[in-house]
Amino acid sequence: MAACVEAGATAAIATAICAPADAAARPTRKRVRVAMGNAGDYEETCRLGEGSFGAVVKARHRGTGEAVAIKRLGAALGGHGALLREAQLLEASGRDNPFVAGFHGLARDPSTMALSLVMEYVGPSLHDLHLRRRRSWTPLALPEATVRAAMRQLLTGASKMHERRVIHRDIKPSNILVGEGANNLGVLKICDFGLAMSMDEPPPYEPAGTLRYMAPEMLLEKPEYDERVDAWSLGCVMAELVNGWSPFQGLNEEGQLCAIFDVLGFPDGATWPWFTSTAFAAVFMAEPGMQRRNLLREHFPEKKLSKDGFEVLSGLLTCNPEKRLTAAAALKHPWFAKIDALELPKREEVASTLPKRRRVLCV
Repeated sequence: MAACVEAGATAAIATAICAPADAAARPTRKRVRVAMGNAGDYEETCRLGEGSFGAVVKARHRGTGEAVAIKRLGAALGGHGALLREAQLLEASGRDNPFVAGFHGLARDPSTMALSLVMEYVGPSLHDLHLRRRRSWTPLALPEATVRAAMRQLLTGASKMHERRVIHRDIKPSNILVGEGANNLGVLKICDFGLAMSMDEPPPYEPAGTLRYMAPEMLLEKPEYDERVDAWSLGCVMAELVNGWSPFQGLNEEGQLCAIFDVLGFPDGATWPWFTSTAFAAVFMAEPGMQRRNLLREHFPEKKLSKDGFEVLSGLLTCNPEKRLTAAAALKHPWFAKIDALELPKREEVASTLPKRRRVLCV
């Protein structure tokens, strides 16, 4: 992915051009105007996360006092090119979308010329806040009304993102932030577009994401997929909100597929014709006693999830992507006819100082 930034010494606006590698064959380029600031305008207050991708810190704008999140990519992930690509996809997805973390622009360090993403500071992730209790680390399930309110927000955010032809490819609780909206009610925002892609890019597509939330077609390395890989991930998130644990827990791609089929049943030519042509199917379909029944309802009985709620869950967790609900289609289900306020447990805040290299929840 080729990219460049056009900016003068005192320019407030940069134009990021994210062009495909085969630009000679496909000369059309898409320009995205991105606000460019100075990294010195921000004072870091604490570290939010760190890993092979780089680091995310919470910072305060020295002039306005506004809290922001700043992301810096590690050199191994492509440096400025990868950062500009993420900026483009985040800006497209977050525009007029209240359920995607807001994008403020880029900031340049004048001493190193390094760029960083400046984003809305929302709050802790859904994983940090909800799915693990502090100290005891016990899974925590939510009432159905709260799950419905959360899924309405997440599906709405994903639907708007997909309308703009962006696939996130890594939706999971740690990439969902929890903030406060109007009347002090909870608001969820999808973040981290580091693995996102545009549906305008031609196949073949590479598998991407986090194993437990990856759709079956991606695990099987199908060379062409669409926004329904995000719908699958959202189904996994919904299951986790209802039960408090991830429904499919494999150790590798093959193990993850087996974990999925142990619950949803092994596909065949009638339920998913493409699947029968895969190397995985050739090995496992011949095994005697293969589990073919869908056991999802046994894991989510009616005392946990109503009939309507289960129809949404099972529609999202459908192995054949052609039969899987899209985010937009899921929102039309009668389960969402009732409007619920999103009331999540109170935020648990952990004090931190910047030099400590660990994930924290910041105030």
